[in-house]
Amino acid sequence: MRKYFTDFKRVVIKIGTTTLTYPNGSLNLKTLDRLAWVLTDLRNSGKDIILVSSGAITVGATRLGLSERPRDIKGKQAASAVGQAILMQIYEQFFMQYNQKVAQILLTKDVLENETKKENARNTFNTLLEMGVIPIVNENDTISTDELGFSENDSLSAYVALLIDSDLLILLSDVEGLYDDGDPKINVGAKLISVVKNIDDDIVRSAGGAGSAAGTGGMATKISAARLAVENGINTVIASGADPQILFGIIAGEDVGTHFVS
Repeated sequence: MRKYFTDFKRVVIKIGTTTLTYPNGSLNLKTLDRLAWVLTDLRNSGKDIILVSSGAITVGATRLGLSERPRDIKGKQAASAVGQAILMQIYEQFFMQYNQKVAQILLTKDVLENETKKENARNTFNTLLEMGVIPIVNENDTISTDELGFSENDSLSAYVALLIDSDLLILLSDVEGLYDDGDPKINVGAKLISVVKNIDDDIVRSAGGAGSAAGTGGMATKISAARLAVENGINTVIASGADPQILFGIIAGEDVGTHFVS
């Protein structure tokens, strides 16, 4: 199936906080620069690229001098308001180097549950893509609550992929993909699973628990997002985001990460 990836036109790429930032909460500028270059090149090749980017709360907490990521809603909203502005400013600077236009889209779950708002959001995405723009998507954390929120951006990326009829969803993680026996950082004997044709109970158990302190997701949330995508006809790949150039290999159909077959 991977050999058809080269023909896919529309790709949603999600990148997490742990990939975008250092453990101290500061932005990893090398990764951001390389990501901008790779996505611009993919856009130049004729692909429609949508980036779902985490990191706003962590970056905002660092700028505010907080000792850790806020745990309460008010703290998260304040940190996000600061961090989102910083994050988009940095993205704009890096993408500008490659003459690539970007736009910010902030979503809450209620937008995708209301048919009128959903259609307006879809029209915005499609218009931006027609104009050659790369939309950069995040949850609207400054107004989101438990009722309005996605809880993490893995789910958000799957919903975005469904909204815009994406051909492929790529979830960039801090590990190389799904392993057969939990986290390879803990269990050195765990082996990478190349292809998943059915997300059954064994696959869910392999996903383990939550992610890092900086992020909100883990492998379990990625499996949940992959399930939503593949059940709606969207092939999904989970792979390491340590080097964004991995995206070239994935879209070229190379055996990289874990492929969840739609």
